[in-house]
Amino acid sequence: MADQRFERKLAAILAADVVGFSRLMGEDEAGTLARLKTLRADVFEPKTVKYGGRTFKNTGDGALAEFPSAVDAVQAAVEMQRSLAVRNADIPEGRRIVLRIGISLGDVMVDGDDLYGNGVNVAARMETLSKPGGVCISGNVHEHLLAGADFCFEDLGEQEIKNIDHPVHAYLIGTDTLAPGSSSAPATDVVLRRWAVAVLPFDNLMGDPEQDYFSDGLTEDIITALSHWRTFPVIARNSTFTYKGRPVKVQEVAKELGARYVIEGSVRKGGDRVRVTVQLIDADSGHHVWAERYDRRIDDIFALQDEITERIAATVEPELERAERQRSISKQPSSLQAWDFYLRGMSFLHEFSKEGNQRARDMFEKAVAFDPTYVRGYTGIAYCHHRDALLGLSDDLGQSIAQCLDAAERAVALDETDPFAHFTLSRGLHLAGRVEQALFEAKLAIQLNPNDILGHVSLGHLLICTGHPDDGITALDRALQLSPKDPRLHIYLGLQSAGHFIAGRFDEAATPARDAVNRHPEDPFVRTLLVACLCKAGRLEEARSVLAQGVRIDPASLDRTWVIQSLPRADRESLYDGLRLAGWEG
Repeated sequence: MADQRFERKLAAILAADVVGFSRLMGEDEAGTLARLKTLRADVFEPKTVKYGGRTFKNTGDGALAEFPSAVDAVQAAVEMQRSLAVRNADIPEGRRIVLRIGISLGDVMVDGDDLYGNGVNVAARMETLSKPGGVCISGNVHEHLLAGADFCFEDLGEQEIKNIDHPVHAYLIGTDTLAPGSSSAPATDVVLRRWAVAVLPFDNLMGDPEQDYFSDGLTEDIITALSHWRTFPVIARNSTFTYKGRPVKVQEVAKELGARYVIEGSVRKGGDRVRVTVQLIDADSGHHVWAERYDRRIDDIFALQDEITERIAATVEPELERAERQRSISKQPSSLQAWDFYLRGMSFLHEFSKEGNQRARDMFEKAVAFDPTYVRGYTGIAYCHHRDALLGLSDDLGQSIAQCLDAAERAVALDETDPFAHFTLSRGLHLAGRVEQALFEAKLAIQLNPNDILGHVSLGHLLICTGHPDDGITALDRALQLSPKDPRLHIYLGLQSAGHFIAGRFDEAATPARDAVNRHPEDPFVRTLLVACLCKAGRLEEARSVLAQGVRIDPASLDRTWVIQSLPRADRESLYDGLRLAGWEG
């Protein structure tokens, strides 16, 4: 119909095309198609998903993908070209699959799963201007990278674009940046340095340490809301909370975390009133961008959170669309009492103990008793059961898995846009052995919130367990960037080590395993990995020394450690063989 209206939105579009595709097909049709299929499965799709993108069209010799931001698209493109350069190194030049990539930021029309409009047209034109193995970006994409870009560009000037009534400025990303092992900063570091926000734990000014849960909970709510703004990364809670109760210098914190902006604040609650002070600091200059004090009734706390979040986001990125602002506002409980129980539950959950887990679950169950529609209450319950199973704390593993799935499915049913609900469902499905569904939920969690560290960890773990260790390691790299000081870092490093172990890179696997053991000497999972890696690498004496240190690795503890039990059987037996070579009796 002529008057049909299409949904419109702003999107970053990546257009990729195979160089010399017709020649390749003419010389080896079957081989070319096979190599192209492998490229899509092993490089294009994983890098697209990693940065929150979605392929919306595959052509015979290329593809189109949309991303939530220009910087995400550039990150994906740079990593695609670097990965392809490595893969092509041992392939004769005439048989290599080489891509040209173009990226633009613009308005698009949504028609089902497909996209049309100027944003797509300009990206396609940028692709034709790119060099083989290169990336060409439009001027508005270039503007998003300028402040933190640590690599060079080749300015192509104004370009005439078919069906576009004005010239478009174009830039080529420098070839040094795209080379594997480039000495210039990777695109991921560029983006994190340009945009990342770190929210430090708000100070409790109530004079009662028992009220820490309230100020900590308010901080976490602001981190969660900000993390939904796709235009900039937000450093994860577990990294920023390592500074709790410590005198800090903002610029040093920003350097350690890779953040451009730091948020500090304080909370004072009395009677039915709450006072919150917040300040946003530009870490590069040390200057305050803005500061505000809010005096409100306690029953206005959710509106206050939204107001603080929007003010911060609007200051960091003033061009965000209203849709992004709405995305940051989670569905709030109908009962303040439910929210209070949720905050108390989170404070217990961060104790990382069986007792803390039980107390947390009790609080979350009270939250949903007050408000049966409160999504966070159910995600909290699901996460408690998942952690019981993961850490071997459960008295009945089957029941823990069933209860994790039940709570996560309720959360998703209540709000299918909640990324943490999909994360907990992914973990429950993985525990239940339903791996393909778990992968789908993990990817969906990342699409809903590309800055969700746990989504990247879940995806990395799943990919490693399903025979894609390199892609799993890449997903875990992203988690480490988003939370560089996470108390659970030893687990993420252990998973990376497992990925290298499965890929047969035993020396390389020992490096993150050793780091993990140094961080958490009592963890049997990471010590098992280090001993096995050293044995498989032929470093038997060193393996025996590591085995003799720390606590004894109890066979029963390994049977309860689900991270090890989740690995493919052959790789799990290989781990045990390595332990036995070092003298382990199990």
